[in-house]
Amino acid sequence: MTTSATIGLPQVEGIPQATADASPVTRKRHINWALKAVIPIAAILLNGLLLFILVSASLSAGEGHVVITIATAGAFLICIAVIMVLAVSVRRPMMELQDKIARVSLGDMDVSVSFANRNDEIGDLGRDFNDMVAQLKASLEEIQRLHQTQMSRAEHFATLGELAAGLAHEIRNPLAGIAGVIEIIGRDLPLNSPARSVIKDAKEEAMQINRILTDLLETARPKPPQFQVTDLGATAEHAVMFARQQAITKRIMIELDKGDDIPSIDHDPNQINQVLLNLLLNAIQSMDKPGSIFVTLRRDKDAVLITVADQGKGIPPENLSNIFHPFFTTKGHGTGLGLSLARRIVESHGGTITVRSEVGKGTQFVLRLPITHAGAALSS
Repeated sequence: MTTSATIGLPQVEGIPQATADASPVTRKRHINWALKAVIPIAAILLNGLLLFILVSASLSAGEGHVVITIATAGAFLICIAVIMVLAVSVRRPMMELQDKIARVSLGDMDVSVSFANRNDEIGDLGRDFNDMVAQLKASLEEIQRLHQTQMSRAEHFATLGELAAGLAHEIRNPLAGIAGVIEIIGRDLPLNSPARSVIKDAKEEAMQINRILTDLLETARPKPPQFQVTDLGATAEHAVMFARQQAITKRIMIELDKGDDIPSIDHDPNQINQVLLNLLLNAIQSMDKPGSIFVTLRRDKDAVLITVADQGKGIPPENLSNIFHPFFTTKGHGTGLGLSLARRIVESHGGTITVRSEVGKGTQFVLRLPITHAGAALSS
């Protein structure tokens, strides 16, 4: 089963709009209604004209004058009657519909037309309009609910970030002291002391804690990118070089294809290197057997696409939408901050990060970075 997710919060502007142009079925219905309304009237007038001609031909001049006068008055009355019928059956519903559309455009979703109970095409139009307004109202309520949910989550994460930053700062200071003591003890131990292996493990654990605290601080208080126009291929190559040191023990190959037309782009090499290295290390950890990881760079109009694809276990569909959330992880030893920080860095560059995954076949991350970020474009 193949699943995909796109990261980046879409912005909803205004109210969802119904289709502006009538469908062919609707147009055909309106044409049929017009023909039904016009053909009977035309038939009446044509029959009246033929009858008038026949009667006039059989009468004398004086009698014909009287007939013409009567026919003219009758035609006038018929026209008035037709106009009144059209005004009642067509014009009033159209004016009401126009008024209700104007109210909907102002945000009033509690409107409905009164002619929806008619059993003709005008009634069909009214029922379609009422259904459309009901759907718009339901969509608007859903958008408002999602907005409130996102706002609540944003406030929750902001509070959590402040707590994490304070906690990381308080832990980091005594951790530095502990690491220093471990270093001193390690130097004083005899070379053949069995405790040296324990000291080595303690130092590695202290370094791991320090890395976790660093991720917490960067997640809670991200640094703004230091943009510079430089070779994106060199940034990717630097990340691949470090990842290969981790992959070699698992017999995993990392192949880099930088393309031929990749321009220098405006980015922070250190931050993008951090993003790519995180994706590569995740890819390595997802592969239980030897295989390959493919890193490709391609030009896409005014942006560059960086793809990191592995042949690992893949991500289950139920987890795919959560992988960029802070503290979400499927690893027993992970913190769930790496991908959250990666998304934040990419979005601070004006880019996007998307993911596709198929369980049992692998995962593909795609970074889209603009060649020139918005701030540089405005200042130039």
